[in-house]
Amino acid sequence: MGRIKEFTPEKLIIGILLGPGIELQMVTERLEEIFGKIDFSSRKIPFTFTNYYAREMGNELFRYFISFEELKDPSTLASIKLKTNEIELYFSLEGKRRVNLDPGSMALSRFVLASTKESSHRIPLEKGIYGEITLMFERKSFRPLEWTYPDYRSETYIEILNRIRRIYWAQLKNR
Repeated sequence: MGRIKEFTPEKLIIGILLGPGIELQMVTERLEEIFGKIDFSSRKIPFTFTNYYAREMGNELFRYFISFEELKDPSTLASIKLKTNEIELYFSLEGKRRVNLDPGSMALSRFVLASTKESSHRIPLEKGIYGEITLMFERKSFRPLEWTYPDYRSETYIEILNRIRRIYWAQLKNR
């Protein structure tokens, strides 16, 4: 029988998709109130991978990635997703989201996104939230899987997540 150990704390990363009429600072201030100090913030990335969000959020969307200094127990990812859904509602206008928040948990070996959508490659976590291994770390970089969203397959996203992984690795070494 295997010996049960505590999970290694993981890096909380949130992909922020912003629509017109909302400022990044408003969203990041709210996220810091809940999840603590931000230790990485990406540049503004035009979101041109799909028009899935256009009807609700508009056509000119931008993605940002942030990560948080405080490492989290990976078993809390579902509760984090529930909180980010509340934040999306808080910033919505006339029943439409102006921000989409995609929380993920980074281990040295993988990046897991939280989702409300069931699929064969997603594992139920709790309260209607699923976890999806979106990227695996192999040969010194994150690699997409068969089901990885097109934007998370992009060189830009992978480069950003590799940078955040280096921050995370340093944090683990200093613990």
